[in-house]
Amino acid sequence: MGELVGKVALVTGGTRGIGGAVVRRLAREGAAVAFSYLTSQDRAQQIVKEIEADGGRALALQADSADPDAVLAAVQATADELGGLDILVNSAGVHVAQPLGEMTAASIDRSLAIHVRAVLLAAQAATAHLPAGGRIITIGSAVADRVPSPGLTLYATNKAALSGLTKGLARDLGSRGITVNLVQPGPTDTAMNPAAGPAADPQRQITALGRYADPDDIAAAVAFLASAQADYVTGATIAVDGGFTV
Repeated sequence: MGELVGKVALVTGGTRGIGGAVVRRLAREGAAVAFSYLTSQDRAQQIVKEIEADGGRALALQADSADPDAVLAAVQATADELGGLDILVNSAGVHVAQPLGEMTAASIDRSLAIHVRAVLLAAQAATAHLPAGGRIITIGSAVADRVPSPGLTLYATNKAALSGLTKGLARDLGSRGITVNLVQPGPTDTAMNPAAGPAADPQRQITALGRYADPDDIAAAVAFLASAQADYVTGATIAVDGGFTV
């Protein structure tokens, strides 16, 4: 039996990379999983079919994490259509690498909306449904603690904000038995940062292990935090970075 049988999860940004790996891992652990996507409808429906073929339940929800109404609607749709909500995983993100002088107010606002505001709004909405033992898990980045190259000021700012957000939510929700944690991946082989890409070797060399993570490595940490084994873990930042920040 999986660790999460009978649980309902929502994963934002769940069609690719880390988000997609988390959706599949939580489903393998027995959870019914809703996940949001922006434009990849065909990919989203394929994931639903894969999970259902294995006997699980899945729900794909089109939602732009930069749109507050869409964020709130995804939480409500999960609870309505899957019968509740036990686990929220904030994974939606966009690639942000821009020279300081080229940043605009619009690009700053959109990045913060997706990486920070959406996390807070989703968590706030989820608290109307999460029971004691509920989980909120956010995917951050090791770049919050170590900025390896120029052009990452905005991204590092976004991801650093998640530490305070996580600790604040852990205090707010601890009395209800809801845990809130942050997972900070290092270089991970995704479409946004491929292990075979031109920027990969310098990142690989920074890690103590000398290699990229597979998205499944990050999903394993999320599955642990979502499980009963992590009942006494809250407000924590878990680095899954291969030694990127040591």
